[in-house]
Amino acid sequence: MSTDTDAMPAAPLHAPPRPLVPPRPAVPPPPAGPPAGPRPSAARTVAAAVCLVVGIGLIGGAAAGSWLAAPAERSAAQRTFDHGATVWREVPVDTLFPPSVHADAAGPGGAARDWTRTGVAPDGDCTGGFDAPLESALAPAGCRRLLRATYTDATSSTVTTVGVLVTDTDAAGMRELRDRFAHDGLTDRVGVMPRAYAPPGTAAAGFGDAQRASWQLTVLTDLPAVVFAVTGFADGRTGVPPEPAERAVAPGATSVPAQAGLGHDARALAGALTDALRTAARKGAR
Repeated sequence: MSTDTDAMPAAPLHAPPRPLVPPRPAVPPPPAGPPAGPRPSAARTVAAAVCLVVGIGLIGGAAAGSWLAAPAERSAAQRTFDHGATVWREVPVDTLFPPSVHADAAGPGGAARDWTRTGVAPDGDCTGGFDAPLESALAPAGCRRLLRATYTDATSSTVTTVGVLVTDTDAAGMRELRDRFAHDGLTDRVGVMPRAYAPPGTAAAGFGDAQRASWQLTVLTDLPAVVFAVTGFADGRTGVPPEPAERAVAPGATSVPAQAGLGHDARALAGALTDALRTAARKGAR
């Protein structure tokens, strides 16, 4: 009877060698990930470009805003100019030619001056309102209406006719007229003067061409208007050499018109009428 017990079979003496490289797995490779984002330097470049575009847009918008605002300003000026052509028939006569006018420091030596209206001429065309050479010089601008009134000073010793020629041209035409008058010296040439209006039965009844001693004429460019004034003595004296207001109001002037304040009268009343015209035109153009 055998005494040997059961035992595990012995390993083979010579096992096969293990492979040196592991076998390739059978599972498929993982899916590809999302594409890589731009490198930091590229991102900064894109951001800078966006900021540049936005900045240019803001600057362009501001410039466009200023360009769009400019026509509105021009339109306001144009409306005022256009309304100046009709303001004479839309406002009371007392607005342009008040019954009385006061001006501080308007006389020689800065003295106050007062004037009283003696009459208003019937409005009409420009026939007979100016010396012939002046009428010819004004003709290219046309004439819508001629308005005039005459005043005496507080002592009734001087008389002044003040008026406005409402032209029939545009702003460019008024600038051309102003330049021509300045170039040819037509605002201060004797014999190229406005004519007087002498209301009958008043202190100015004897005020005619021979009595004219000083005058002023201004071609406006913001309105279709030529404003003028001409002065003389109420007593009808003649023989006073006429002198433009600009010279008669100059410091140290010793001429008869200067000593009598005739140049001051012409300048002050023409200035008052100009202010009234501009105020009425701007108000009506709103």
